Amino acid sequence: MHTTFKKSIMTSSDRVGRPVASGSPSRKLNVRAGLSSTPATVTVVIPCFNYARYLPDAVDSALAQQGADVEVIIVDDKSTDDSLAVARRLAGADRRITVLAHETNTGPVQTFNDGLALARGEFLVRLDADDLLTPSAFKRALAVMQRFPTVGLVYGHPIHFIDGERPAHRNIATSWTIWPGRDWLEACCKKGFNVITSPEVLMRRSVIDEVGGQMPLAHTHDMEMWLRIAAFSDIAYIHGADQAWHREHPKSLSAREVTAFRDLIERKDAFDLLFQGKAARIPQARSFHAKANAALAADAIRLAITQYDRGAPQDREIEMLRDVARALVADVEAVPGWAGLECRMAMGAERARRHPRYVLERIIRGFRSRYSHWKWHRAGEW
Repeated sequence: MHTTFKKSIMTSSDRVGRPVASGSPSRKLNVRAGLSSTPATVTVVIPCFNYARYLPDAVDSALAQQGADVEVIIVDDKSTDDSLAVARRLAGADRRITVLAHETNTGPVQTFNDGLALARGEFLVRLDADDLLTPSAFKRALAVMQRFPTVGLVYGHPIHFIDGERPAHRNIATSWTIWPGRDWLEACCKKGFNVITSPEVLMRRSVIDEVGGQMPLAHTHDMEMWLRIAAFSDIAYIHGADQAWHREHPKSLSAREVTAFRDLIERKDAFDLLFQGKAARIPQARSFHAKANAALAADAIRLAITQYDRGAPQDREIEMLRDVARALVADVEAVPGWAGLECRMAMGAERARRHPRYVLERIIRGFRSRYSHWKWHRAGEW
């Protein structure tokens, strides 16, 4: 196994509010193949709302992990199905499981935070009740955490699958990448996207104790938390293995409620909240926030152009996207794609769709999108 250092690693004495070291040349360090972790305590918090049919598999995938002393905290958010009964049955059969039942529905953020308050492990995992961990995911992640005590979050590749039979997974880690957290944070700001799904993450409890739990955001609470952790600790990625299965199904929260426009607005909310909170302390806060705003403005214009590419622009939504871009940057005319959108609007949807220049741009954007997805699957970067 080898470890790729994107840049230098901060010292173990760095704490919240102190800058993370960066700027030294990239280098690779060869590490003995088969490096394994020593046993550690891991708390898995499973927020659950009406997922009785999935809950046993999620719990089993956590309890079956090797190389860790695992405790599972199931927090039922006032489910209307049999989730609470299933959770209590599972707890009755295994002393490692604790069940917390909400008297009223509070939503996913408070549900996770309530479970976090009960956690006793040195490391933490947030696992939605409809997702699963792959075998030995903890062993692979803990090997990184124990080798590099400045890493506060380690993630890997998640397999997204349609509700049904789980695809085969890769079980052998081939290498690690370690980023100074603020380098990773800056890269996320430049792209404006979340590169982590959720179940593939293992967090260091001591870092969470300092930066706090999830914040009250509807759909980007995970994203904001990952970014906040990166502001104050290093980030690691596991290559070669799959760390979790993420289930796609029609009743999931994201499938039911998130449109492209809403996703854009909620990513904006995540960055705004991030740089209004603890991350406002870091010296790069204003610069990073500006980079995020620029990326989101460009994404707003891209979404508007996509409507023209499809030949069905919605005038009201186009104007809303333009307003978002105007609100994010001072010089909106410098936003990539702005001039092209203006031309398309003047030209009309049907003519713009057939125009050779815009046909070529559409092809190039398609190639770039496929490359970004390939890069994400390969290295966890967008």
